[in-house]
Amino acid sequence: MRAARLIKMVLLLQSRPAMTAAELARELEVSERTVTRDAQALSEAGVPVYAERGRTGGYRLVGGYRTGLTGLGRGEAEALFLSGVPGALREMGLEDVASAARLKVSAALLPSLRDAPRAAAQRFHLDAPAWFREPEVPALLAVVADAVWDDRRVSARYRRGDGEVERDLEPYGLVLKAGVWYLCARVREREPETEPKAAAGSGAVGSAGAGDLRTYRIDRFVAVEVLKDRFHRDESFDLPGFWGEQAERFARSILRAEAVVRLSETGVRRLVHTVDPVAARDALAGAGEPDGHGWVTVTLGVESEDVAHTQLAALGAEAEVIAPPSLRARFAADAARLAGLYRA
Repeated sequence: MRAARLIKMVLLLQSRPAMTAAELARELEVSERTVTRDAQALSEAGVPVYAERGRTGGYRLVGGYRTGLTGLGRGEAEALFLSGVPGALREMGLEDVASAARLKVSAALLPSLRDAPRAAAQRFHLDAPAWFREPEVPALLAVVADAVWDDRRVSARYRRGDGEVERDLEPYGLVLKAGVWYLCARVREREPETEPKAAAGSGAVGSAGAGDLRTYRIDRFVAVEVLKDRFHRDESFDLPGFWGEQAERFARSILRAEAVVRLSETGVRRLVHTVDPVAARDALAGAGEPDGHGWVTVTLGVESEDVAHTQLAALGAEAEVIAPPSLRARFAADAARLAGLYRA
């Protein structure tokens, strides 16, 4: 445990000019007293850790000291080769760069760890696209990816509804979701207030306005020009956090109606696999106590009555629709037709 912490401390000091004891304590999840003891242990082991006292002081490595990759353990080496997604790298035009990087890392590993890439590949493969759909690589993905890596502004034209819209964007990050590529970008110029917000499938998601971060489907881009000027990236931007918030906000935005449903214990377990996970989670969080038969009543957010009818039909006899009356009537008619089919 301590050995791993000491290695992490050295790597942290390698990546920054200096760190205070408080900063190291937060990163290592220990006390500042433990940081002091660890720094002394490293110094005694020959690692040139230097401590500067005072208000602006901290810990630093002397003389540009660098540790080698030979400190990697087998688990760390295998995890390293799992960190890339080959298909995604290929689609972004980074396959050759990633391959060269893997070769360099492999060459630096101890002989006993040289089989780590093969061992990882034999045990894990990520197939990102959804079932029953041929994956399509957006034609402009590589161009957009170059701009993302280089922090360069782009002038982009994309399809929205029946027309096309042109925007100057600051491309912050790319997301691959179920085989579909999205760009998270900041709008450089203010959009007209009269324009309606767009849906996820039509181009952009989010509010319109200069400085706003929005989400664009890459396959909706018609043309992308990478501009010469770079933008100053907001270092506090959290891509996974932003994507999670956007995805949940969009999921809730399309739940414009409600259905009251009784669920058996089996129905409760299957609900999250039948309807939108956000809707299922919210419905079950507000569920009442089970009745004498173990059934619970929930209020479920749904996109529309037609969608609810299709989704809830998958639960069969494990769900009973209470309201709205029109949706209950549709299920009653379904049940009557099924009874007639099977009565024969």
